[in-house]
Amino acid sequence: MPDIIKQLPDSIANQIAAGEVVQRPASVVKELMENAVDAGATRVKVIVKDAGKQLIQVIDDGKGMSESDARMSLERHATSKIATAEDLFALTTMGFRGEALASISAVSQFELQTRQSQDELGTMLITEGSAVKKQEKCSCPPGTSISVKNLFFNIPARRNFLKGNPVELKHITDEFIHVALAHPQISFLLASGDEIIFDLPTGKLSQRIVNIFGKTYQQQLAACTEETTSVKVNGYIGRPELARRTRSEQFLFVNNRFIRNNYLHHAVMNAFEGLLPEGSYPFYALFLEIDPKHIDVNVHPTKTEIKFIDERAVYTVVRVAVRHALGMHQMVPAIDFSGNINLMDSISKDQPDYHRTVLEEQTGNRVNVSGWQSLYESNIDQSDVRQFSQFSATERPSSERVLFQYQNKYIVREVSNGLMFIDQQAAHERVLYDRYLLHMKNSSGASQQMLFPLTLDFTPSDFILLSEMKSELDALGFRLEEFGKQNYLFTGVPPECSGSEKQVIEGLVEQFKMNQNELKMERRENLARSLSKKAAIRRGQPLSREQQEGLVRGLFSSANPSISPDGSPTYFIFEGSQMDSYFA
Repeated sequence: MPDIIKQLPDSIANQIAAGEVVQRPASVVKELMENAVDAGATRVKVIVKDAGKQLIQVIDDGKGMSESDARMSLERHATSKIATAEDLFALTTMGFRGEALASISAVSQFELQTRQSQDELGTMLITEGSAVKKQEKCSCPPGTSISVKNLFFNIPARRNFLKGNPVELKHITDEFIHVALAHPQISFLLASGDEIIFDLPTGKLSQRIVNIFGKTYQQQLAACTEETTSVKVNGYIGRPELARRTRSEQFLFVNNRFIRNNYLHHAVMNAFEGLLPEGSYPFYALFLEIDPKHIDVNVHPTKTEIKFIDERAVYTVVRVAVRHALGMHQMVPAIDFSGNINLMDSISKDQPDYHRTVLEEQTGNRVNVSGWQSLYESNIDQSDVRQFSQFSATERPSSERVLFQYQNKYIVREVSNGLMFIDQQAAHERVLYDRYLLHMKNSSGASQQMLFPLTLDFTPSDFILLSEMKSELDALGFRLEEFGKQNYLFTGVPPECSGSEKQVIEGLVEQFKMNQNELKMERRENLARSLSKKAAIRRGQPLSREQQEGLVRGLFSSANPSISPDGSPTYFIFEGSQMDSYFA
């Protein structure tokens, strides 16, 4: 019987290893930027084309590599950081050459140029799928330039798995921001084709945050600092007014490495308890310094997940740090911070109900109307009949038929077998959703010109997002044009958005991103659902009888009137027979 187990060829083994590290173009950007940081660069340039599918180029002015190091950096298991097994648990750098380059070169057409400052000439290496095609001396500036072309050219299935350019560019931008936030002492540039997305000068962390997220953050940041014998926390949190509907602006770093940790995220949310509307998330960029011996960064190939020896102690330090910052900046009532925070001794006295709150965060998708409904009051007050006059015209209900609003939340309508209770917000979302899908299909959305045009400043990733869906927004009735870097000028909106344009537009972007992250739906459906949720009337909004009638007509003109776009019921019927049973 012939042998079954065989040694894999290096080319295939490299591709398998690459799958653990190189998941998409953003993975390459992350690894190459971290290499540049560890090389002591003072300036790093990242250039991508076709959202990184055609080209990813990272240029740094750090210490370059010798000819032998350049060749060795493309070999599997070659590293500049690890000599013994114990070194795995004492890592303080990101990855200076050698850990990821072999994986990247295995799935791309790869070119490396590098020169040490003391050398007259540098080294150029060109590979295709790990096979070295050329190695020679070259003239190049000190530092390293790496070009990754046609990513996954030799793995068509993996290349076909990549998303559209807007999604992939968003992932690239996210990874760029993670590295740029962690190293404000280094200048960074990100360009997509000929368009510069970020050009970040060196400066303080607060300046880096403002340069990335916009000038509105300038007066909205609160410094956050706390230190114990085992953990040091510093960074910034945003005032509650900055809270968003998604977790896209929350950053946690351990020893300058970006990580994802739901447990520590809960610590921050716990500190903000009572200060945020339901379903909102605060901005934070927090940096934890911990002895590397007390953490394990090798849980995941990309090192975004780590383990702490004493996770509960770290939780409490983070929570105290954030709560202290909120108190110092007068965002919460006075708090006594004079008590002992020797957390290693007192941790058992202060356990968070973690699972309960995380469950609430995951399932809660309704905004608390209290304090927020005023943002939408003008939708009805200023449009009256126009708000519902566009519903399909069917015969009006008889004036003798029961129709009234209950608790400013439900429309109660008499039907043949009882009373129908209609959720006015869910019903209006259904009506608008159907309308918006039709508008995008036929490019027929009406637009109401704004009396005073509105200029809005967006983050670079949100600016890119809007530019990618401009044609759909135009079909919906939005009129917008670029107005300087990262700004859009809005001159028209759909009629139902009149009176609360800023809140609807910003809410639309946030809702779209949340749907994109959680539901992975097609862009037009996402836009229709997002805008219908933000433009719909709210629970608690009083309606005239004519508006109630119009909403009922619109709902039952839908092909699917029984559920809202997110699947919740729009109505239920309280049958007369049920009523009879109460008096039997």
